[in-house]
Amino acid sequence: MSLLESLFDALRGGSGRMQKAGVEETETVRKIARALNELDTDRASYIAAFAYILGRVAMADLEISEDETRAMEQIVADRSGLPPEQAVMVVQIAKSQNLLFGGTENFLVTREFNEIADGTQKLQLLDCLYTVSASDENISTVEDNEIGKIANELNLSREALIRAREAHAEYLSVLRRPDGSGDQPESVD
Repeated sequence: MSLLESLFDALRGGSGRMQKAGVEETETVRKIARALNELDTDRASYIAAFAYILGRVAMADLEISEDETRAMEQIVADRSGLPPEQAVMVVQIAKSQNLLFGGTENFLVTREFNEIADGTQKLQLLDCLYTVSASDENISTVEDNEIGKIANELNLSREALIRAREAHAEYLSVLRRPDGSGDQPESVD
């Protein structure tokens, strides 16, 4: 059975692992997954949700930069094993879906990812979210807050969020001086 046939089967009743978890696929995940026609349904759904959530953070400041796009493409290719041209396609679809349906799909897709990903995969996603946000060497407060929301929706601990954030602290705009340097201003006594 081809992936396309599997996806139509999944649309009628849900795929194996996702059906067991009681999760219905969102249209966003289905659209991206259809583009991954040689992968099994569960893997395609995982990649689709992963890419969408990367796009969610990139879009948090209402703009997805070229640096963020390239970072997303590289991450999707590296983490999924997809060829670069397929990773580009997945990212483009994820970006389009974020632009069109971000407000309504964000929680739904993240909830779906929460159901299909294990703890390690969730932590890897969290690190990737900071990597995408830091791709332009600046993690805005809006992006950082969105990552915090996603971590909460994935039921990740505050400690896990802090560890991921610390790994990218040099790019956090909230910790930078007004002149853009990463060092904290010295306190005046």
